[in-house]
Amino acid sequence: FMTHHMRKKKARKQHFYTWDPFQLNPVGAEKETKRRCFQLAQYLVAVLVGMAVITSAVIAKGSLLVLSTMSSPHSRRPANEKQFYMLMLVFCLVFPNFLVFLKSLWRVAFKSFVQPNMKTMSFICAVECLVSLGTSILVLIVMPQFDVLTNLFISGGVCIVSAILQIVYRLQRETWKIIFPICSLTLTLTGYCLLGVDYMVRVSSHVDNQSDDCYIYIGLGIFASILVSICWWENPLQATNSMQKKLAELDGFRDFVFVISSILRIIVIGGVYLLYYAVIKNEDDGGIIWSDFNLDDGVVLKIGLVLLFMQAFFSAASHWFGVVACKIHAVRMSFALPVCCTGPAILLLGLVLFLTQAQKLDGTAHANMTEFCGSLSSVVAENETAIILELTRSICRTSLASYYFQWPFSMLVLEGACMWLGFVSCTYYVWKIKVQRIERTSQLFVRRLYESAFIDLSLLLNTKMKVILWLCCDHEYIYDIQNCVIYLCATMWHETYDEMLKILTSMFRLDRYRGDPKQEHKDCFDFECHIYVDDAFMTEKETGRRLVNSYVDDLIQVVIEVYRVFTNKEPDDVSIIEAPYGGRLMFVMPEGNMLYVHLKDKALIRNKKRWSQIMYLYYLLGWKGYIVKNPKKISRQNNPLRASLVSLDGEAYLLPQEDNDNKRRFISDDHTYILALDGDTDFQPKAVILLVDRLRMYYSVGAACGRIHPTGMGPMVWYQKFEYAVGHWLQKTAEHVFGSVLCSPGCFSLFRGTALMDDNVLKRYTTTASRASEYVQYDQGEDRWLCTLLLQQGWRVEYNAASDAYTNSPQEFKEFYNQRRRWGPSTLANTLDLLHSGLETVKRNSSISRLYIFYQMFTVGSSILGPASVTLMIAGAFQFVFKIEGTISIIIASVPPVFYIIVCFVTKSNTQITIAAIMSVLYAFLMTASFFSIIGDMVMQGTFLTPTGVFLVSMTIMYLVTALLHPEEFGMIIYGLMYFICIPSGYLLLTIYSLVNMHIVSWGTRETNKGEGAVKKNTNLLCDKNCKLCCWDMRLQVTQETENLMIQQITGQIAQQAPPLAITNQETTQQAAAKTEPQDKVDKRMEADLDVSGAKTPDSSSSDEPDRKPVIRFQDPSSDSSDDDDVDDFNELEDAEEFPISDWVEPVKEEFLKKLTYANMKRNLQEQIRYALRNKNEDETCEELVALLTDVLNRELSGDGPEDVQSESRLEELRHALESQARHYLRSAKMDRLLKRVKRAIDKTLTAPQVQKLDEGEHDFWDKLIERYLKPIVETKAHQEEVTRELKSLRNKAVFLYFIVNILWVVATFFLQAIGNDIISIKIPKYVPGKNTTGEFLKVEPLSLMFLLSFAVLLLVQFLAMLYHRVYTLIHVVSYRSTEKDYKAIDVSNNANSTCAHATAGN
Repeated sequence: FMTHHMRKKKARKQHFYTWDPFQLNPVGAEKETKRRCFQLAQYLVAVLVGMAVITSAVIAKGSLLVLSTMSSPHSRRPANEKQFYMLMLVFCLVFPNFLVFLKSLWRVAFKSFVQPNMKTMSFICAVECLVSLGTSILVLIVMPQFDVLTNLFISGGVCIVSAILQIVYRLQRETWKIIFPICSLTLTLTGYCLLGVDYMVRVSSHVDNQSDDCYIYIGLGIFASILVSICWWENPLQATNSMQKKLAELDGFRDFVFVISSILRIIVIGGVYLLYYAVIKNEDDGGIIWSDFNLDDGVVLKIGLVLLFMQAFFSAASHWFGVVACKIHAVRMSFALPVCCTGPAILLLGLVLFLTQAQKLDGTAHANMTEFCGSLSSVVAENETAIILELTRSICRTSLASYYFQWPFSMLVLEGACMWLGFVSCTYYVWKIKVQRIERTSQLFVRRLYESAFIDLSLLLNTKMKVILWLCCDHEYIYDIQNCVIYLCATMWHETYDEMLKILTSMFRLDRYRGDPKQEHKDCFDFECHIYVDDAFMTEKETGRRLVNSYVDDLIQVVIEVYRVFTNKEPDDVSIIEAPYGGRLMFVMPEGNMLYVHLKDKALIRNKKRWSQIMYLYYLLGWKGYIVKNPKKISRQNNPLRASLVSLDGEAYLLPQEDNDNKRRFISDDHTYILALDGDTDFQPKAVILLVDRLRMYYSVGAACGRIHPTGMGPMVWYQKFEYAVGHWLQKTAEHVFGSVLCSPGCFSLFRGTALMDDNVLKRYTTTASRASEYVQYDQGEDRWLCTLLLQQGWRVEYNAASDAYTNSPQEFKEFYNQRRRWGPSTLANTLDLLHSGLETVKRNSSISRLYIFYQMFTVGSSILGPASVTLMIAGAFQFVFKIEGTISIIIASVPPVFYIIVCFVTKSNTQITIAAIMSVLYAFLMTASFFSIIGDMVMQGTFLTPTGVFLVSMTIMYLVTALLHPEEFGMIIYGLMYFICIPSGYLLLTIYSLVNMHIVSWGTRETNKGEGAVKKNTNLLCDKNCKLCCWDMRLQVTQETENLMIQQITGQIAQQAPPLAITNQETTQQAAAKTEPQDKVDKRMEADLDVSGAKTPDSSSSDEPDRKPVIRFQDPSSDSSDDDDVDDFNELEDAEEFPISDWVEPVKEEFLKKLTYANMKRNLQEQIRYALRNKNEDETCEELVALLTDVLNRELSGDGPEDVQSESRLEELRHALESQARHYLRSAKMDRLLKRVKRAIDKTLTAPQVQKLDEGEHDFWDKLIERYLKPIVETKAHQEEVTRELKSLRNKAVFLYFIVNILWVVATFFLQAIGNDIISIKIPKYVPGKNTTGEFLKVEPLSLMFLLSFAVLLLVQFLAMLYHRVYTLIHVVSYRSTEKDYKAIDVSNNANSTCAHATAGN
């Protein structure tokens, strides 16, 4: 039904104003909507987390109360049992300190170590000792003396110091909120008073023979509570910015402090226990009896250990689930509410147990409470019933068992209510806390350590009053989310139409998600889109003009097509700008964000991806960063202030490109991000925002990448789908968890501006390769090299599994092999470079540890031994399938790799790939046979408990579980079989091919240039006809630019400074005519200027050249005195200046002039009016106005064809007619306030694309940048031969070292097989399911078993890392879904005043 409805709605929108109204509708162009299933899942996760918080907290606190009751001196349990339960209490207090000690020691040993400040560390250690002293006294000494209800209530007093500090420092934003800490302090003190009064009544009433020494324990309890409450002293001080430098300094060496303080806390806990129970108390008075630690009763031991486990595990679980609840934006429902309800829940649960279980105790009287409690003295219970009995006896120690009066029990109830209300009011700020997505635990909570004895209060008091989002370099805390600017930078190299469609659709989706840049966005970001097109120009043979090639033509058509899909009209604002590197197209996207297309001429600037990256990094981070920070040093922009260069909302303000630069003045480089993209990447806005979260919340993160999905059809794509899946599921997650991701792919990665601008990063990235190793490392894998530079400089690279991006993958075998021929050696070279500088990198980078370096060494070693391992696997397949002896099978398996190595050395690349394809098919058949043979062997053996069987089964189970944990990608498991049978091709043949062809440094993919093909063909024909002189032979070589750039410079074809190409004797370049000059006159002039023989004299060339250069007039903004109320004034040209334009400009402009055809203007006008009057209360006026203006347009253009472009004079007549009709209608309807918006809509409809001049300052920047870093490389033949020789030498060394290791591994295995399994082997007992050992043994050679176990351990480590990463990915996704943008129609009111005010503020 929904599909039919959408189809009907689409049909109503289809207008037949031309004979070609049909258009493409790329996948994903529709608006994103919140999926109901995700919303339900979000609420379900929040509910489950909330239940986990309260359940774990209740169990943890309840277990502590049970242990305290069982170890009480008033308990009827034997002395040895009470002593054992007291020891379990000690372990409960030690456990969280031990966890923090291990975590901090790990970070200090393997992450970062900062030399601590001894004064600060001494102060922190002293505070921790006091807190540990208070906790030990309260839990080990005081609580065993009290009943279970008093123990439940007394812990609420640990908030007293926090309440006092809140009152002293006045931390409330609203003055009246100071009542909360005042009430907390008052209620807590009242609770202590009620506690004293309650025990006074008990002593006077002789309840349970209560003695006077209880007052001592009450005083100790109050003193201990105050000591414990010091624990959270940092929270109020941080919120009030007191001791800010000290606290910021503490963050640097907090790990080391926790190592020391954890040990001190454990010592204090043990010291209090031994001092009180071994020194102060004697053996007859409850002291330690050392011989009683030998428990003979297994039930008591079991109960004690279970209670210890429940308290320790569930207190840690409650803390972790509390953190999760905050991170998923469920602070109230899943954190504050469950934690606050922990105490009442325990009380309610205890009441239920008392009413249901205590009455069932045998031997008790049930007449009244007093008799019931009195009869408990004769009851004896064992096992779990003893716990119920002791808890019941503890309750009977209250005033409920008084023979005189029971009303004092109400004071105990009031004490509990006061204590509970006291800590709830003290932590009122938790209910209003503002949490961003994926907050760090250290940003949410003051201390990493939780107090397990007071888990509920610890969670609330430990929550920061002000969540720190950022710690600046000058030790200043930032509490609010910072605005950021994102530059989307896509590099294009011979992309197809469909590939361009993907990247443009993704950019327009982000434009729709962000909305009007004048308005605030909940994600607090602005962005610009930049597309850098390599090899964008060609030379037209007939005229010699330098024009854009067919790839640029396709890109222009894609922009127009996508704009139509998203807005149902043509692009409104198009500017064409010449630049020293070629040219630039500037678009204002539908919502007002900017899109720039940079057209690179390889004759003027270096091409290929790395140089495009350097180009946009210097432009966006260097030049733009300079002009926004130094606005006075930059001359006024020469772009004309046009009314059309605004968003569709229709108010004149700063030009969008200038507005973005103006905003960046207030954004630090830390929050300036570069999103690196390929020309065929497809992504959703969600993917970008998830990456922004990683960089925004973690200062040390220099780059973040997402999950890359290969797209396409065919077996090669199927192989890559599973390869990419496994690589991201296991390898990238392991790198993220244990250290840092080594490669952030350039097809979809977000980089931090300050990271790229750091020393030894961008500057070194500009290095031109001159040695063989540099060609491999720098130019064959630029993305990995850039990440290596970031890691070596101390930045972290992260992986976000929820950030999905899609990119085209090689579909042909040849293209795939050529791509991996680049990637393989580059990956190895960069990894070895990182390992070589490992010790220095460990010192600089807190994310990389020595253990992580060892992990990478192990993975590199495994990859190096890949060919040998595959060869041995093939040998095993021969054994299974053909029943060949081990030594013979190894020899046979080694023949194909040796044969292919020889082939790679003696044949050409295409021949090598063809033979590899044939061998891959044969290997696939063998692997298929081997797979079924292994299964058959397990059936014949009657067991799968063989090394091969266990490995195969365990890998299958692991991959299945991994796929199940990625439900949206579970289908990838289907391609696992394809991956399995292609292992010899991917890990043996491909490795050989990539190493032997290491000396080839061409790109290998997308090398064909359809834009230049016709030109080359025509050049050859011209040469046959006209090449008469030597100079013409030179010209023939000049036109083939991809062959020899050096000769181009010799012939003078490359322009040095001026964008227009000069006319020389070697090239017949003809400039384009001016816009007002008819094309037939241009053709006639070209014929007149050319000699019959095709030659041209220098004099005539120079004298005619000025007449042939077209010019364009532009207006200086300083001379514009237009008023916003009069749109016509924007088009007046005063003080105009003329400048020449290049040949390529006019054809490009003609493409965009098609906007001014009758069909397009009619559709554009209707959409512009509807958008300008999109208020709900203006619908009727809007439709009537659309009908009237459409009639005017039909009447004025009745004699024109649907695709005729209107002249400028005709456009002026149309503008006058449309504005007159609109003015007449709106005045008659008494809606004059809408006139300005309607006039702006009309103006945007009739505005032609503009040709602009580049600002002089920016022009100078590009000239200097090209001269310094990006000047086209001209290599002499001698240098090329030298580089080729060095590359071949490097290739030979790498091949020798690489394969000698593999040969040694194969030879070692061969001799072990030759010696025989009976002499050297590991015997493994053979097991049969359901039976014991059969008495037989499986004999395995040591090397194979060692490698198998090592590989299994590596996969197991990666699997565990994946589980950890999955949990935090789920947290991030849920937190994003809770803040996801909801696309709703904007009901715009008459906000002209607010918009103008915004414009004034911007200026």
